[in-house]
Order: sequence, then structure tokens, then C-alpha cells
Amino acid sequence: MLEATAQEFPAREAVVFGGTRWTYAQLRRVVAGFSTQLGHQGGRIATLLPNCLLACAAPYAVAAAGAQLVPLNPLYTARELEYMLRDAAPRILIVDDALVERVEGLWDGCALLRVSQLAACFETWLAEEGTLELPDADSDGLLQYTGGSSGLPKGVILTHRALATNIAQRESLLPVARGCERVLCVMPLFHSYAMAMGLFLCGYSGSTLVVQPGYHPQRVLDAIRDEGITIFPGSPTIFTGLMQHEAFAGTDWSRVHTCYSGSAALSSETLERWQAATGAPIYEGYGQTEAGPVLSFNPQRGPVKVGSVGIAVADTEIEVVDLDEGTRALPAGERGEIRARGPQVMRGYLNLPQETAESLRDGWLYTGDIGEFDADGYLYIRDRKKDLVIVGGYNVYPREVEEVLFTHPDIVEAAVVGQPDAYRGEVLRAFVVLRAGAAFDEEALREYCAARLARYKLPARIEALEAMPRTSVNKTDKKVLKARVRA
Repeated sequence: MLEATAQEFPAREAVVFGGTRWTYAQLRRVVAGFSTQLGHQGGRIATLLPNCLLACAAPYAVAAAGAQLVPLNPLYTARELEYMLRDAAPRILIVDDALVERVEGLWDGCALLRVSQLAACFETWLAEEGTLELPDADSDGLLQYTGGSSGLPKGVILTHRALATNIAQRESLLPVARGCERVLCVMPLFHSYAMAMGLFLCGYSGSTLVVQPGYHPQRVLDAIRDEGITIFPGSPTIFTGLMQHEAFAGTDWSRVHTCYSGSAALSSETLERWQAATGAPIYEGYGQTEAGPVLSFNPQRGPVKVGSVGIAVADTEIEVVDLDEGTRALPAGERGEIRARGPQVMRGYLNLPQETAESLRDGWLYTGDIGEFDADGYLYIRDRKKDLVIVGGYNVYPREVEEVLFTHPDIVEAAVVGQPDAYRGEVLRAFVVLRAGAAFDEEALREYCAARLARYKLPARIEALEAMPRTSVNKTDKKVLKARVRA
């Protein structure tokens, strides 16, 4: 994809980050040199990078090196990273200099490449034409870790064919004008949403990707003004936060013609307020890491329905099936589990045959989400079959947070549930039962969690109970806890 785009639009800006601007010809040269540095030995290559120039080049360079990319979240603690590094067993870890101490000694089977070492090669790479070696289409292109209901993350395996197909499938509903769009990326590039709706969207269409280190409302509004942004992929948290900023009303949004929303449910109130203020429609979609990640979107050339995640992308089937057996397709208006099949669906989970068999059945990906279709075939997400909580667009499984709480010497029982939040969509609420004689210190417990979990996984509040509510079979009754936080 990059090779073809660089030939068609060599002088077009490909990536803008800070004061650096690379054309597609330059990006291609960097990728060619970068891939040579990585060595064409296959295997897996992990990245632990914030948004930066290398984060834009790495997915292409790893592919050109015939390796499988393993993008890791730079917010993860050493505890979280150790499991993934041992599970993936990469031969190289490309790491930001500020994060080297966090990963040293976690996995001795890989070489560490620092960003500063690679950035020092930019000038040399930019001066050389280099060659790009194309990987086999059916080889593994991406190993993306996602939350696991068991408390441990699951590595989703996607082939190059699945990734490339999904990029083209997105075009079926949201076509992008070739060689003339400018896309603002504030989402983290290690995330499947930012790759699909930012980096790869631009690489496919010859658009310019304007990358920011992270979300900061004033920087976003400055980029809208200064960079001629035409497409803005965001999330409910970002849209809500921008509308609350004092400079929002004075920002000229006239060049922005398209916004995308994904990673969490978008409220109809937010969508309507945004469109009224900016004039730019938000196209809401639905997907999962396991699905490449895009399954559906409201179409650009068709009705956009508030509250719906749209219709299936090309060459994809989506059904709503009964919750008991999951084999009977339900008619419009009836709620059930969403399942999907298509060429973009994962090959399976790494080292997890049982979880793979549960999620992939008879060619269908069972999403664990509850939804329904309307009479026009538009999909609506109604609930989640699993206990997944989406905090500001990040997937968090309560079990992982509970297991950290269980390791505290003063805690006898722990339970974590999601609580609706106007800004982040949801936050985590934790309930604990302490051992006899122990004093409750909420701040100390939060600090204990902070040393072991990424910031977005921290409970917004921890509450001590005399005893956990129980079901008739003596299990923790989370329905009671969820009702408590909603009250």
C-alpha cells in the first residue's frame, strides 16, 4: 500500500509531527532504511512508543522486514508489559528512551532499540532510495493485545490480508478523496482505531496524517486552524472535552467535512451538539480488535442514524443471534449477541486455543456485545454480554483490576463494576471487604493500584463494604453493585 501510494503521490505530505514534515517519498525511504535496520528475519517486533514519527513508520517497516508487529501501550506498567512480552516473545523491542528502565529485564529474549538510536539514522535513510520487500499476504501482520475476561490480555492475530482488506472495506462506506485530505490524529497510534482510521486510512488514500503527541484541547483547536484539517477521527471523550473548552466556539471548523467516532458509544446528545456547532457530521461505527477492527459504519452516501453504528462494511455479514445457543438469527427489533464474519476477522488468539474456540465458531466471530437491527438493517449496540468496561475508549476488564486488589494484604474480597460518566463514558468503581482489624484508606489503595495498573484502569472510587452482596449460589452479585453505583 505504501509503495503504491508513494509512487502515485511522491511529493504529497505523508506525516506531520511537530516541526517535521515527510512526503510520501521520504516516508518510503525511511521505512526502507528502517526495515533494513530491523533485519529481514521474520518473527515478531514489538513497539513501546508514544505518538511520534517512528510510531508512524514502524508498522510499515516491520511489515517490510517480514515480521509481525506487536504494538504495546506506553501507559502499561512493568507488571502488565512483562506478561505480554513473555507471551509474544518478540526478537526486537523498539522503545521510547523514557521507557527503557520500565522494560529492562522483563524479557531477555529480545534486543532493545531506542528511539534516539533510530532517529539518528533518519538523515541517512532519507538520502537513500532503498527497496521494500513485500510480505506474504497470508502471513501474520499484527499481534494486538486486548483485554481478557480472565484478567489476562489476549493477543489477537491478524494477517496482512485481513488488515489490507479491512482498509478497503472501510472505503466502501466512507470513501476518502485521494491525495487531498488532511487527517488529524490525536488518538494513540498503538491502538487499532488510530491505525485503521488514521495511519492506514492516509497510507491508502494518499492523505496527510497530522499527528499530535496526545489529546490536548488547545493543541487540537490550533491544528484545526493551522493545518487545514479536513477529517477528524475522535471519540466521545474527545468530542465532549473539546466542546467544553473556552476556545471551541471561536474555532473555524469550515474545512472539516468529516468526523469519525469509535472505541466507545456516542450519545445522541453529543452527536447533535457537535454537528450543530461545527457543521461536520460524525459517522459512528463499530468494531473490535478481533475484526480487523472495522465491522460497520454509518455510510457517507446514505442515511446517518443517530444512536446507530450503521451497516456492515463490504463483504461482511453481521447477525444478531439468540443468547442461549448463538445459532438462531433474530429478526429486526429483537436483541441478541452480535456475531460477524468476513475476510478481516482474526486468525485467533495467540497461545489461547480455548478462548479462540469460544470466540470463533463455524466461521463466525462472536463479539460478546448485545445489539439489534432496525427495519432498515442499521445496527444498534444495546449492552455488553461480558463485563467489559470502556473507559475513555480503552477496554478494561474488571477481573484484571480485581486481581490486583486481591493481592493487597488487607483485602479479603474485591469487585469492580462500570459506572456511567459524562466525560469518559464509563469509569471504574471498586468495592472491597477488608480483613478484620484493617483500617480503610482509599487513597493508599488507589496508590497501590497505580503502581500495578495503567492509569485508565484505576478505580475512580473505592468503597469498603461490611460484606459483598451474594447471589443464590453464593457468587458476588454484581447486579446489586451496578444498581448501587447507578443510584
